[in-house]
Amino acid sequence: MRILFLTDNFPPETNAAANRVYERARFWTEWGHDVTVITGLPNSPQGALYEGYENKWYQTETIFDIQVVRIKTFIAPNQGTFLRILDFVSFLFNGLAAGLVVKRPDVVVATSPQFFTAVAGWLVGIFRRRPFVFEIGDIWPASIVAVEAMRENVVVHLMEILERFLYRHSACVVAVTPALKENLVSRGIDGDKVAVVINGVDLSRFMPMERDDALVAEWGLKDSFVVGYLGTHGMAHALANVLDAAEILRYRPEIKFLFIGNGAERDQLIASAQERRLENVRFIQSQPREVIPSAWSLCDVALVHLKDAPAFSEVIPSKIFEAMAMGRPILIVAPEGVASRLVVGDHAGRWVPPENSKALAEAVCRLADDDSLRAKLAGNALAASLKYGRHRQAQEMLQVLEIADAGWGARAGTASDGRMSRSV
Repeated sequence: MRILFLTDNFPPETNAAANRVYERARFWTEWGHDVTVITGLPNSPQGALYEGYENKWYQTETIFDIQVVRIKTFIAPNQGTFLRILDFVSFLFNGLAAGLVVKRPDVVVATSPQFFTAVAGWLVGIFRRRPFVFEIGDIWPASIVAVEAMRENVVVHLMEILERFLYRHSACVVAVTPALKENLVSRGIDGDKVAVVINGVDLSRFMPMERDDALVAEWGLKDSFVVGYLGTHGMAHALANVLDAAEILRYRPEIKFLFIGNGAERDQLIASAQERRLENVRFIQSQPREVIPSAWSLCDVALVHLKDAPAFSEVIPSKIFEAMAMGRPILIVAPEGVASRLVVGDHAGRWVPPENSKALAEAVCRLADDDSLRAKLAGNALAASLKYGRHRQAQEMLQVLEIADAGWGARAGTASDGRMSRSV
């Protein structure tokens, strides 16, 4: 099968969407499928072009038999709604143009979070007369309203109309959590065409390993109990709450909070930590893809942190699966929902209500002081990770694409929904 995939992010970017698309596509090419990915030039999350790349109109490269087409987009930092929308809209037009000149696919797929990518994918499907599959990682624009990047207004209302139009006119919709499917069904989308293919992890990359002593020394973490947050420092993550917990725990200098990554809120967080003279906090720039497992190896506890907003009760951060595969106990601070149920249900960690620094500090102390509890949670996390291997996710997603290619979109909801719903 010839698969054309449109995604705003792709390696060397390391966010959830980039990893999800890339790691599945590698399996598909190994299984004999022809995969072309249309994407922009790597710049996330800093909004600055990665070294070695030029923002040209059209360029190609081959990565593990995946044909990658990179297109020119308006590159801007992940700050400010207007500039971000310019970036998204530029991808729409140039992604559409690229989709019309690549080899004709059997199926066209586009992934969110930003649905202008999906608009481009839908239009490519129309012009190339091929079925279009829309994968949703979260509900957009609801998610940008949730982080207060935009207020409810006419523009948001129009985007929601476009959003529902795309769901209805897709051959199939793929939701990465059961809660996202429930959201769509509650808004009138036919549940039979919505498959649930939960996110996962590449078990060949993420596995238990000894602590990387070189990084321990480089990042000043010797003899420390490390609570690690790896990922975007954005408006959706409310990481100021972690600094509040760190301030509460000044009296426990052996406990260190490690932040690895970049994002719109990072500079503000660093300034706040410096102003408060938090010696128990470390900020490290986003690391290359190959360093991420070693970074996880430093963490005694994996921290997953989200803003207190209803929209975030429906998502499962991909770092949960990476931490599980590394055998790390998880401390999830988020609205009670699908992610908290997954972690607690698999007995892989502890849940703390969002934006409650006192409760977070107490939970950290409990884990730091109870070696047997940490060991039990770590073992459960590692065992649970086997359910979420990227190999299985690639198979399930491929099944949905085959259903779309065959013109049986109304059967998509039966492709993997049963198993994934039970797993959460």
